[in-house]
Amino acid sequence: MKIFRLTLAAALLTAGTLAATSAQAQAPLKIGYTDVQYVLAQMPESKQIESDLKAYNGQLESQLRSKSGELEAKYKAYQQGEATMTDIVKADKQKEMQNMQQSIQDFQRSAEQSLQQKQQTLLKPALDKLQKNIDLVADENGFTYVFNSDGGGSPLLLHAPKEGDISDLVLKKMGITPGAAAPIKSGPTTPAAAAPAAPVNSKTKTKTKK
Repeated sequence: MKIFRLTLAAALLTAGTLAATSAQAQAPLKIGYTDVQYVLAQMPESKQIESDLKAYNGQLESQLRSKSGELEAKYKAYQQGEATMTDIVKADKQKEMQNMQQSIQDFQRSAEQSLQQKQQTLLKPALDKLQKNIDLVADENGFTYVFNSDGGGSPLLLHAPKEGDISDLVLKKMGITPGAAAPIKSGPTTPAAAAPAAPVNSKTKTKTKK
């Protein structure tokens, strides 16, 4: 009797496994994809993000121009008084201008990093909102996987049927009417470099600017 029960239990277990496998085979995976840049560009937050980034970039550019203007003024004053300067004074002023030039280069590198961090900070709430709605659309429509197809850098999808694109469904889920809006740029605008001042060298004589 024990053997019969064990055999019966094994048979039931096998039947259950086969039934589950059959059910899985009858329910194929449903894969969707969305263009993240396309959706982001149509979200109301995108305009404010662009505006804030532009304003922040303008502040950095203003500081960069101010620093470059100080160096330019210092260099012009050096040119005008060079003929009456002793070698020690010339060397001291050249060193001062070299330090200013290095400071400007360091500031520009720091400004670029700061702008990138600013963009990430501004985008995070919008990206979190987008992710939440992608999850909702995927669950409601039975999508097993959803991929990003915006083609930035290394595109994840090389070919896909149009009916798999859930971008418009995500927009509608957020109450946005789909349209052909221009995508948000994937990278921040680099602060414009101010016109470089004439190079400072260690020689006692410098060429006059044309």
